[in-house]
Amino acid sequence: MSAVKLEEFRERIRKELDTTVDFWLQHSHDPLHGGFFTCLGRDGEVYDELKYVWLQGRQVWMYCRLYRTMDRFHRPEILEAAKAGGAFLRKFTRGAGSGQWKCAFSLTRDGKAVKIQRTIFSECFYILAMDELSRVTGDKDMQLEAEQMMEQLISWVREDPAGLGRPQLPGDVPTNSMAVPMMLLCLVQQLTEGGGAEVVQKYTELASWCVQQILQHIQRGGTAILENVSVDGAELPGCQGRLQNPGHALEAGWFLLQVSAQQKDEALQRTAIDKFMELPYQNGWDKEHGGLFYFLDVDGHCPTQLEWNMKLWWPHCEALIAFLMAYSHTREPALLHRFSEVFEYTFKHFPDAQKGEWFGYLTQEGKVALDFKGGPFKGFFHVPRCLYMCERILDDMLANKD
Repeated sequence: MSAVKLEEFRERIRKELDTTVDFWLQHSHDPLHGGFFTCLGRDGEVYDELKYVWLQGRQVWMYCRLYRTMDRFHRPEILEAAKAGGAFLRKFTRGAGSGQWKCAFSLTRDGKAVKIQRTIFSECFYILAMDELSRVTGDKDMQLEAEQMMEQLISWVREDPAGLGRPQLPGDVPTNSMAVPMMLLCLVQQLTEGGGAEVVQKYTELASWCVQQILQHIQRGGTAILENVSVDGAELPGCQGRLQNPGHALEAGWFLLQVSAQQKDEALQRTAIDKFMELPYQNGWDKEHGGLFYFLDVDGHCPTQLEWNMKLWWPHCEALIAFLMAYSHTREPALLHRFSEVFEYTFKHFPDAQKGEWFGYLTQEGKVALDFKGGPFKGFFHVPRCLYMCERILDDMLANKD
């Protein structure tokens, strides 16, 4: 594929990123209480004032990353929005459960806790936000807070989960859900970025543990990635054990690819591409209508998730990152062809040419099922992260095309 085509990809991606940033700058900020509205209708109108902590943290992280690493987004309004979002998180999020580190899942507009989850994910996105915000503000207290919360997360995951508030029920089988090591690995990448040998060494063992936990999800003799396995790496019975999430596997693939590049591990690179990218794509791509299915059952049963055959925005974002990153590392033409296929489907179906930003939820046939631009799980994260990462990868490839 020619450099001209890569430049065409970059130009379209760049325009979409600019449009997406402008949409959220215009519609999502709460000037009265701070933080961000994420329940935004097609035209950006706020339809629910609840604030979701995952999305608050993600938006702070995304604003800071754009501000810190891309010249055209090094703008005062982006920095001030990130700082206001960080202040809202620090003031209202923590202490929602039984201990000082447990974070709420959702808050009222003025910061009162509405709901907590017995998981680690609100805390994960709190850490991402605090660490990235500390990098643009120089606030060492924020960085320390991120590191202290990280230590608590490690304890909850690897030592004692009691602080999460989840009761130990007799029929509840301990499970290795791929989301947990993936998020911890993501946090290791964040906390060690640009750090010296000492900070890298601090998290080396954890990073290796995360990689091994993720690799346990290669099942069925290397022919499938399963979302949940036992803590010993064995397949679980029933629907839970047969569940596949192609988008999640693809995201894990590019996480592993980053580790393989850092460690110069060619075997891990091959596993990341062959198992966590090619398999989910081959199994998850809808050959009749195009696009990635949301969930699948490895034995071909109908998944119990009602939205299983829908086409959601974020799996396609992860596929774009995965295949473009894989191509940039290997220059294998087949990987660029995969990227091109996903690109054509994604940019034909998800962007809203009239109102800006992307639709998130399509029918199997690719028609818009839900026309809002943000909700409890869709915020300023997957779309801009994808566009940002793909633009930077293309920049690097085009700069080194000779």
